[in-house]
Amino acid sequence: MKLQAKKNIGTATNKVFIASKLTDLKTDLSKECFDYFSKSWKDEALQFIKTPNTTVYVINSNKKNAEALRKLGNKVHAALKNEKEISISGDAKQDTLAFVEGFMLSNYQFLKYFTDKKKRENKLKTISVVGVSQEDLKELENLVTAVFWARDMVNEPVSYLDSVVLAKEIVAKGKVADYSVKVLDKKAIEKLKMGGLLAVNQGSVTPPTFTIIEYKPKNAKNKKPITLIGKGIVYDTGGLSLKPTAHSMDLMKSDMGGAAAMAGTIHAIALNKIPVHVIGLIPSTDNRPGKNAYAPGDVVTMLDGTTIEVLNTDAEGRMVLADALAYANQYEPELMIDAATLTGAAVRALGSKTAICMGNAKDTVFNKLEKAGNEMHDRVVRFPFWDEWKEDLKSDIADMKNLGGASAGMITAGKFLEHFTKHPYIHIDIAGPAFLEAAEDYKGKGGTGAGVRLLYQFLKNY
Repeated sequence: MKLQAKKNIGTATNKVFIASKLTDLKTDLSKECFDYFSKSWKDEALQFIKTPNTTVYVINSNKKNAEALRKLGNKVHAALKNEKEISISGDAKQDTLAFVEGFMLSNYQFLKYFTDKKKRENKLKTISVVGVSQEDLKELENLVTAVFWARDMVNEPVSYLDSVVLAKEIVAKGKVADYSVKVLDKKAIEKLKMGGLLAVNQGSVTPPTFTIIEYKPKNAKNKKPITLIGKGIVYDTGGLSLKPTAHSMDLMKSDMGGAAAMAGTIHAIALNKIPVHVIGLIPSTDNRPGKNAYAPGDVVTMLDGTTIEVLNTDAEGRMVLADALAYANQYEPELMIDAATLTGAAVRALGSKTAICMGNAKDTVFNKLEKAGNEMHDRVVRFPFWDEWKEDLKSDIADMKNLGGASAGMITAGKFLEHFTKHPYIHIDIAGPAFLEAAEDYKGKGGTGAGVRLLYQFLKNY
């Protein structure tokens, strides 16, 4: 779908007007339309009228925040998705952009495996927008492109998207937007002694990968990089601690949502040439109970030399992330952020409406992250991160164990990861919002691309 800036709305057969006052549209609407909309302007946020030649939608943007306008974009998309072209005109740039964003995000489809995908495809090809520059539209288009790629990756089954293919997909995106991508194979990972990643991979027939992404523009504002680390577990059976409950394994193709979020974020900032130096690290494998799978009771030596007593092989995400975080220290980053579909505890705590964040970075940094989340409605809620939770990770036979107590599992997981960091750190658990089992407005059903819009806005503001 193509976005193009226009000077006027023209003679399009499908028109959308966004205004805070109906009188602002008096010159744009026919007398018939104006009189029709006047009757219920104060009561309805969205109205439409069909005439012999056009369908006209009017959005009352008065007292509507950006998220409300995104959702209105979703509603209009449901009606117009099979039209070839629509025109949108707004009296305020940010309101128009929010509406268009919701409209565009609603156009996502994952049709790769349907034999009749041509019939299922939305027909809409072009959106003409009045009141917004082509530059602003291109930025939005690039961001939506990155979100759609992240959604694709989360929706892909492991029959296609194993650890090797995930790395290849990221390499391909780097070529499109001209940033560096290097993939370490199993031999290189063994040479680095990434014990956590290798342990989780022991049950798989597919080798692990460790993907290093770097976007470093000449005009970067930060002297030291920001590192983005994403959990790339392409499928999680739980390993020998096999997931026991009905339905618990059905959606585990989505367990690389953190990797998709981080790679998607870097792709978006590179496409839009945001002046920030970012390094992405993606440790990837599947977690299966086959071959010589690592077992509860094992002791694993991690990249930084820490020994870990494994109490549950389904706590595998923190094992691979720990090695990546330890690796990231060499860059001396000014900020380390990881994202992962890490714990069921996060879902039980807050459901699918928001991610959870925690860490030891300054309050000012967390405030910026929360602000970005609220701006994009890709939200985070900060949890406490007191050192008392370290007590739950003490082992009788090793430096640490990979599982905390029965309570606050999302926090003990974060404290486990913090051990491997030497620089300001934020942990984001996106287990709730990364994958939806039922369609929810412009986020749709399945992979949502959670984290991409959040971190893009955070880095843009940064």
